[in-house]
Amino acid sequence: MTRLHVTHTTDYRYGAPATVSYNEARMTPQTDAAQVVLETDLKISPYATTLSHYRDYWGTKVHTFDLHSRHETLQVTAQALVEVHRFEKPHAAEGLLDWADLAADENFEQFSDYVPQSKLSAPGDELAEAARDIASGKTPHETALALFAWLREEMEYQPGHSQVSWDAETSFKTRKGVCQDLSHVAVGALRSLGMPARYISGYIHPDPEAAIGTEVAGQSHAWLEWWDGRWHSWDPTNHKPAGEHHILVARGRDYADVTPLKGILSGGGPETTLEVDVRIVRQA
Repeated sequence: MTRLHVTHTTDYRYGAPATVSYNEARMTPQTDAAQVVLETDLKISPYATTLSHYRDYWGTKVHTFDLHSRHETLQVTAQALVEVHRFEKPHAAEGLLDWADLAADENFEQFSDYVPQSKLSAPGDELAEAARDIASGKTPHETALALFAWLREEMEYQPGHSQVSWDAETSFKTRKGVCQDLSHVAVGALRSLGMPARYISGYIHPDPEAAIGTEVAGQSHAWLEWWDGRWHSWDPTNHKPAGEHHILVARGRDYADVTPLKGILSGGGPETTLEVDVRIVRQA
């Protein structure tokens, strides 16, 4: 078990004053079988006239808030204390499905949100064909692991190379990207074979050796989960299952379902700047 405190600060500085804005924040971790959220807090500056929250279709806690006064900056700071006990158990073959069972109608109906391609997971012909070649003669579980190993050689992690709007096909063509791109590529390849896969957003503590109580520059992060009779996790950036240093915030079909902060505003101007800072402290 690892206890992590995360502070995620987003700063917008507008090129011209904004008069009104409507916003959604998906920045609060969720409690599930692998983590327990002990404390959360959300601060907004300038003060929001309304602040409410709900659970969206995917189970993510969403805070909504409006600003109806003239403002030149917007700062949203989310804090959470989370106990994480996430690890990938070695699974025996029992319970893992073959391709025929995976394609059964009841499975498609149960996971119908995570089998069809979404806009950002669309893999394109080259990636889909490569996935089919890798799957030849293998079980779904063997295929997923072989696909991840192949993508490790094919894709390069390179910050600053991609754009947030890129889909899996575009990222795969360049063979470069950040965690969002690597996750979209893997999700798109798995779905092209009929395997349910979902996109995960959250945070990662980047230094497992950091002393307890030491604040480090953390990262907003993306990884994935796939189903072959059981749900499994995989972090394609770090080439391993998600573990005790991963904090899950949201699940969805792709990044568009889990965007940490989005909204609409009146005013603001074209020269708006955005800064994001994530700080993580391991407390236990």
